[in-house]
Amino acid sequence: MIRRSPNQIPVRPRRIWNLPSGRWAPYSRRLTPPQVFVGSFALLIGLGTLGLKFLPGLYVGPSLGWQDALFTSTSAVCVTGLIVVDTATYFTPAGQAFLLLLIQVGGLGMLTLTSMVIAAIGGRLSLRAETILSGGHRAAPAVDRRRLLMDVVRFTLLIELLGAVLLYAIWVPRLGWVGAAWPATFHSVSAFCNSGFSVNSDSLVGSAESTAALTIVMALVVLGGIGFLTLEEVYCVRRDQLHQKHRGLSLHSRVVMVTTALLIVTGWGLYAVFEWNQSLAGLSAGGKLQNALFMSVTSRTAGFNTIDYGAASDGANFLTILLMMIGGSPGSAAGGIKTTTFALLGLLAWSRLKAERNTTAGKRTIPDDTIQRAVGLVVIAVGILAIGVFMLTAAETRRPNPPSFLACVFEAVSAFGTVGLSMGLTDELTTAGRAIVTVLMFLGRVGPLSLGAAFVLRRSRGAKFRYAYEDVMVG
Repeated sequence: MIRRSPNQIPVRPRRIWNLPSGRWAPYSRRLTPPQVFVGSFALLIGLGTLGLKFLPGLYVGPSLGWQDALFTSTSAVCVTGLIVVDTATYFTPAGQAFLLLLIQVGGLGMLTLTSMVIAAIGGRLSLRAETILSGGHRAAPAVDRRRLLMDVVRFTLLIELLGAVLLYAIWVPRLGWVGAAWPATFHSVSAFCNSGFSVNSDSLVGSAESTAALTIVMALVVLGGIGFLTLEEVYCVRRDQLHQKHRGLSLHSRVVMVTTALLIVTGWGLYAVFEWNQSLAGLSAGGKLQNALFMSVTSRTAGFNTIDYGAASDGANFLTILLMMIGGSPGSAAGGIKTTTFALLGLLAWSRLKAERNTTAGKRTIPDDTIQRAVGLVVIAVGILAIGVFMLTAAETRRPNPPSFLACVFEAVSAFGTVGLSMGLTDELTTAGRAIVTVLMFLGRVGPLSLGAAFVLRRSRGAKFRYAYEDVMVG
């Protein structure tokens, strides 16, 4: 009798749902964590659409049509912020509260509540499956996964509460003791979840000269965009330092923080150059610098605006497209290809220029499979965007007074990056255009994450043979 060693026993993927045997068994075997992740977003979008369509008391006038309800629900759940109606005037306070609920659950809950719900009904999906979506298990092995779930909820509630209190204190003189409460709460949650929804018709244009308000919103956006894994690590390192324990941040968190800082500073300087005498011309010198910094922070994922991007220069709008494409960091509500992916591509290019075989950062060698995943995700994202821009341009150029190509690219990248900025095209989109943007918002929120999770979680089966090598010229 031939016995197999443990290494020779094929490993089967664990089931997420314990469905009964029989005809449902093949489906239960195929239900992987990425599928649960994507399905959860689709389910939440569907519930949000039904709620926007049938719940009473959400609108000042008639309710939204089916397509507009789907568009708005997708924008809220995917924390994008693109709107086809004015949130401030079209929705009642109850309607705005319903949108805020979708934003909170879509931005935070799908990273945590999915694990809690599935565990409650007897499944096995845990927070580890969610953190693996961003490579968290290998990137920060010292983080206690059992505590991470509770810390995510605690960080979110604490930061959003603090942001709401500070914004309330700033807006009380202008809006009154009662009138400032809801805008402060809404904008605090929306900013931390990196959504662009606002209860002001002009977003934050009215606060363009308020240094304190813009600073708080920027802080909320940055904290919400660097990822819960990095927040947890910073918290643990600080706690250990207070107890005379010395432990540094992981390479993942260092790359996230350095890349985020570089993108903010670089964007700040470029926006100041491009828009000093353009959209920022009516502000003081300090106001110009403040708003240029705000543009750099919000362009990558948040979607709030203090200027009219339709009146901005082409250079500034192209810079915004690049920043929207990069987005925030893994493990957050932000979209885009993520800061770590952008950093890995830069490190890969630098290593090739130096003729080095390995990609290194911070005296550490980055695994080749991680580099390959980063390259693969960028290729997929660029491919999706290319198709989206082509389809959106084809759909919108058929109507009278068609938008410019730059406006179509801006809209598509904003949707895919779940940013929410627009050059004034969103509410003018045709039926086909709104459908395309809706799909881009959904793909941008779940596509790269689910594909990345599939690469990480799926075990290599090991080919029994390989073909002969033959080279191809590159460059």
